[in-house]
Amino acid sequence: MNLDINVGYFALMVARQPEMLHQAEAMGYRCVWTAEAYGSDAATPLAAIGAQTTTLEIGSAIFQMPARTPAMTAMTAATLDDLTGGRFRLGLGLSGPQVVEGWHGVPYGKPLARTREYVEIVRKILAREAPVTHDGVEYQIPYGGEGATGLGKPLKLIGSAHPNIPIYLAAIGPKNVALTAEIADGWLPIFWSPERAPDAYRDSLESGFAASGEAGKADRFDIVPTVTVIVSDDLEAARAQIRPQLALYIGGMGARGRNFYNDLTVRYGFEEAAEQVQDLYLGGEKEAAAAAIPDDLIDEVALIGPQGRIAERVERWKGSGISTIAVAAMDPRAYQVMAELVL
Repeated sequence: MNLDINVGYFALMVARQPEMLHQAEAMGYRCVWTAEAYGSDAATPLAAIGAQTTTLEIGSAIFQMPARTPAMTAMTAATLDDLTGGRFRLGLGLSGPQVVEGWHGVPYGKPLARTREYVEIVRKILAREAPVTHDGVEYQIPYGGEGATGLGKPLKLIGSAHPNIPIYLAAIGPKNVALTAEIADGWLPIFWSPERAPDAYRDSLESGFAASGEAGKADRFDIVPTVTVIVSDDLEAARAQIRPQLALYIGGMGARGRNFYNDLTVRYGFEEAAEQVQDLYLGGEKEAAAAAIPDDLIDEVALIGPQGRIAERVERWKGSGISTIAVAAMDPRAYQVMAELVL
């Protein structure tokens, strides 16, 4: 079992704390992942983190695909990998329609087609076997559509690149998870429940592995769920820290009918709570939405409470078919406790 750190949207804060990064290296953590929404980007802090470490890997969880062309992502991946001596892991995701169209000002497009084409183009660029061309539904390289000059020509990445930079996808829906298992090296699931996720995702993963045509891929596939860890003797206070985040995602991260996190909560069997939280959140009652998050859901997707309780519950995570746990925590004690329990 690998142990990673996901610093989420607080990457800048962590990049300014080299002592914390050095402690993570010493404890045996494998990788630090950063995220982006509409604040700091995920790539720049990774460069700073990579410069302050020697063995700790760095990963994007995630780069928003609609925010970058596949070529820009491949260039960034090759650069970060080169700067860190081969320590980069490329995590990609589509984000949601609200951010894609409301922030980046581009159409959301067809998620499955966009993801498949995007990964294919990135791999072609990193392979550097020939000038890159692609004729797809979502991407055309060289571009020859409306407004094109006709002067574009296929190009090959300047310099060197590691052709096998691991590519991870953040996916939630059944078809997206199947695609991830087919074309990616790893998966970045959110709100993993050791009790429910294995059954909820089994069919998607199996169909994706079969479609990949790669023998034994399931054994090599890196499943890296992020789990919030809070070490505290006050269980209710710890739950209270989790509630606003779950309410934000389940209730507000997407419009009604287009909220992937709400859909996941329903698939987990919390239909009534998912509807109630969304109704309250979209109605402006955010505190009430947070209060409506079931204790059982919090306890399943987070590791909270005294160290003994966390030690007991982490065993469920180890046996749930995952290969890596990415710890999300603000308290350094959480990293130490998880290192003792897992590594």
